[in-house]
Amino acid sequence: MKPSILNEHTAAHVAELFRTFSDTRRVRILSAIVEKEANIMALAEMVGVTESAISHHMRGLRQMRIIRARRNGKEVFYSVDDPHIIALFQQGVHHAQEG
Repeated sequence: MKPSILNEHTAAHVAELFRTFSDTRRVRILSAIVEKEANIMALAEMVGVTESAISHHMRGLRQMRIIRARRNGKEVFYSVDDPHIIALFQQGVHHAQEG
């Protein structure tokens, strides 16, 4: 039986998804919001970087549709609500912790 090979379009999307997980700041941001939403100020404090740096990463994560934003007045709260992304992230964490 011949193995199933991904087409170029799908392979590009998978590679882009894994590139998103290749930055330690983005990984730390995701770890902060995978279970509970947070705003930019709280994320900057948790991750230990500037609000500007957090905003930059959030733009990329939103473009990849990895996170969602919810506005409450002037504040914007971010969360991960895709169960596939949550599972992939948690599997990566478990793998790293067991290794």
